[in-house]
Order: sequence, then structure tokens, then C-alpha cells
Amino acid sequence: MDRKKALELVKIQLTEHRYKHTIGVMETAIQLARQYGADVKKAELAAIFHDYAKFRPKDEMKHIIIAEKMPADLLAYSSELWHAPVGAFLVAKEAGITDPEILDAIRYHTSGRAGMTPLEKIIYIADYIEPGRQFPGVDEVRELAETDLEQALVRSVQNSLVFLIKQNQPVYPQTLMTYNDLVTKRRIHLNE
Repeated sequence: MDRKKALELVKIQLTEHRYKHTIGVMETAIQLARQYGADVKKAELAAIFHDYAKFRPKDEMKHIIIAEKMPADLLAYSSELWHAPVGAFLVAKEAGITDPEILDAIRYHTSGRAGMTPLEKIIYIADYIEPGRQFPGVDEVRELAETDLEQALVRSVQNSLVFLIKQNQPVYPQTLMTYNDLVTKRRIHLNE
């Protein structure tokens, strides 16, 4: 699917603010894909569609999670997590994108997962650091992303965990597994 068609499909699903965010994520993902040797076209499409389900009604997302036998524990955590796996399902169903790498990058852009692929890391980070984002810690992650995608990912997940803990929010177990996987692999790599 070409960029123009993808953006047309996404624009009708999003608010104007979220559409601008999506453009920022797309541009950031393209730059990161070039820098880190990932497939630029896949990064572009995953970025364009990453928030496809963001504004779907919660009842619809809940129904899809149950009907499609997605991890049931999702329902016990913030509904902010739901749009990623539901989005991957709807992008395949409604937009006809079936590439598993693109769909997984959409699916895991909020929670991460252990063993993330380069494309998944790029979409996660692009969503976190796109130019419209302004919150404590984002500038540090932007700087890290210029030279070390892995360290940028570790820092972004750390920041998210600290934010959730300070807000007395439960942390989705998959996000904890993401953090543990990243830190363990980094420790092994540094000790080699």
C-alpha cells in the first residue's frame, strides 16, 4: 500500500491532533529505519497505522479482544493498551495489510515484548520521541536514539514504568518482561 492511500485510511480514524502525531511518528520511524538498517517501507506503514484503533469505542475493543482470543489479561489493565493489539487486528481486516512484521510492530507499540524485532523497536521509539511529544525524559531518549536504539528503548521503558508507578497504576506484565529482557540482554552484551 502506498503512503497516500494509507494516510487517507488512517486520517478518517483519528482526530486532527492524533493525525499530526501519526505524521511525526511516520517521519521519525523512516529516519530510524534508515539509520538502523530496517525496512523503510515497513516502518512507514507500521507508523502510519500504529494508532488506527486509538479512538474506537472501548466496548468494541473489549469485544474484539474477547472474540479474537487476545490475551485476556489485557482487560485487567489500562484501556490505553488495547488499541495496539486491536489495531493490528483491524489493520489486517479493514486495510488488508497482512505482513506479520508490520502487524507485530503495531501490536507491540504500547507494551513492548521480550525479543522485540528491530522494526518493533523502531515503532515503539518513534511513537515515544516524535517531535510533537513533550514530557519529562523525552529529550534524553531522543538523544539516545541518535546513537543507540537499544539504550533509547531501555530508557523509554524505564520512564514508562516510573510514570505508572508514580501514578499508582498497575504495570502490564508484558511491559515488565520487555524491560527485563532488554536489561538482561544488555548486561550480557556488555560483559562479553
